[in-house]
Amino acid sequence: MNPWILLAAAIALEVAATSFLKMSDGFTKPLWGGLSIMFYSLCFWCFAPVLKVIPVGVAYAIWAGVGIAAITLVGLLVFKQTLTVTQLGFIGMIAVGAIGLNLTTQA
Repeated sequence: MNPWILLAAAIALEVAATSFLKMSDGFTKPLWGGLSIMFYSLCFWCFAPVLKVIPVGVAYAIWAGVGIAAITLVGLLVFKQTLTVTQLGFIGMIAVGAIGLNLTTQA
């Protein structure tokens, strides 16, 4: 399978897992905690073959950067969290770096 598709799946699964972790309320709600563990496991299952093709530093930077931007949106929209303009600007810089790595990496 295309490593970029697997990387996108790993990112989506990680964002879902992090959302479920938040919903688990410190693992006091076992269903959400269990879903979090399951989705993190699926995330790594998708991410591992990516590292055969895309350099580990690039893959991890994209995974982390896009994941940060995506979970920030989830936090803002779903969990009603707030961020300052400065914080959003720094998250934007992370996203720009992830996009730049994606555009300059051959896989």
